[in-house]
Amino acid sequence: MRKLLLSTLAAAGALAAAAPAMAQDAAAEQAPFTGFRAEGLVGYDNLSDGSGQDSGSSSGVVYGGAVGYDFQAGGVVIGIEGEITGATTDTRADGLLVAGDRLRVNAGRDLYAGARIGFLASPQTLIYAKGGYTNARVETIYTSGATRVETGDNLDGFRVGAGIEYAVGPNLYLKGEYRYSNYSSVDGFDIDVDRHQAVAGICFRF
Repeated sequence: MRKLLLSTLAAAGALAAAAPAMAQDAAAEQAPFTGFRAEGLVGYDNLSDGSGQDSGSSSGVVYGGAVGYDFQAGGVVIGIEGEITGATTDTRADGLLVAGDRLRVNAGRDLYAGARIGFLASPQTLIYAKGGYTNARVETIYTSGATRVETGDNLDGFRVGAGIEYAVGPNLYLKGEYRYSNYSSVDGFDIDVDRHQAVAGICFRF
């Protein structure tokens, strides 16, 4: 009888210890898109100057990461997020002013902060739209003989986009996203620079 009582108490204790974890797992299954998340991103980047006949366009690879927090209420997900990326996108031109000179414009880091709203297409699939503020760094290098001039400018603008996420487990999901950014100001001067990106991500939710 004593052994039976001890066994029963031990089982009850193990069940009580496991209950919070079981409840957490059940909550994650019911709302898989709730909580903090961290993402790794890579994809296509295109930067263009929309200024008529003198416009130019350059493409490269965008890479970086993002963090955010989402709240799922039924079939609706609302969240906030921040992102930092870099890119291989650049533009090069030779012989602009004198023979042998070179101009190189590099797309530097890009910061983004915004919000998103999504709807569940299935229990594991989220379709969402997003929007917010973006600040991109552009670095310019001009060389002519022994002369080298480097400058950096911060471009201010907005970003909108849309994407899809698929939960492959309670904490892991994959995503694909398209976003468009427009930069309309640099150091107080008006500009018109467009940016198109298509990225894929692997993401972990805490």
